[in-house]
Amino acid sequence: MAGQPGAVLGPREVFARMMQQWLGNGADVMDSLLADDAVVEAPFAPPGKPRRIEGREEFLAFARAERPSLPVRIEECQETAVHETADPEVIVVEYELTGTATTTGHRASAPFIGVLRVRDGKIMAWREYQDTAAIARALSPEGSL
Repeated sequence: MAGQPGAVLGPREVFARMMQQWLGNGADVMDSLLADDAVVEAPFAPPGKPRRIEGREEFLAFARAERPSLPVRIEECQETAVHETADPEVIVVEYELTGTATTTGHRASAPFIGVLRVRDGKIMAWREYQDTAAIARALSPEGSL
């Protein structure tokens, strides 16, 4: 069972840890959770940003380089729905992140959907669908959603 010491985490438990780490706003948010050969995808990534990153080290290098330029402090992570799939390694999660733009002080939220595959307690695949328009509005000087 995943809640017992030494037990392997399933996708729900790994997602819960992801949310805890996002709230920490640290440089290595997914460091301990990613498998060496993990694939991270953002199909609606803005121009100039990768839509697919293969490998733990490649993702961490990208995240470390990008994080200082993201002027947001994440303050809340709210899971709105978790959908089980026929594959026990995979869940689909709906969630909302709320944070404050450090450049304007504006507080805003944006919805996300993620598809998470976990094997042996590690993220094998994470595909995140972001509401990029809501994120852009939240980060704009006007800060209106």
